[in-house]
Amino acid sequence: MRLYILRPYVLCLDKFMGNGANFRQRVLVCQNRTCRKQGARKVLAAFQAQLVPGVEIESSSCLGQCGMGPMVLVLPEEVWYCGVRADEVLAIAQRHLREGKPVTAMLYKKFHH
Repeated sequence: MRLYILRPYVLCLDKFMGNGANFRQRVLVCQNRTCRKQGARKVLAAFQAQLVPGVEIESSSCLGQCGMGPMVLVLPEEVWYCGVRADEVLAIAQRHLREGKPVTAMLYKKFHH
């Protein structure tokens, strides 16, 4: 994997681990230009509408996977979702964030084989 792809992710992980907040998970939704063109604003709004205790929803700068978006990264598990649509957010919120079971059909295959 190229270092320039990992850099935004490492910065996000550092922020998650070092902020002192009482979150068990953080969901990052890319809001860079390419992901926005693919509907990332609606995806972010859909996540923000799902109030899951212990989970922080946050907009993110580019996650380095342009063209595969909207990209969603769940920390600290390092679970990547690609091509997420607003109508799929409920499934991620219910199965992954509430029940702890990632939605395998939506995982980014580049990182989850």
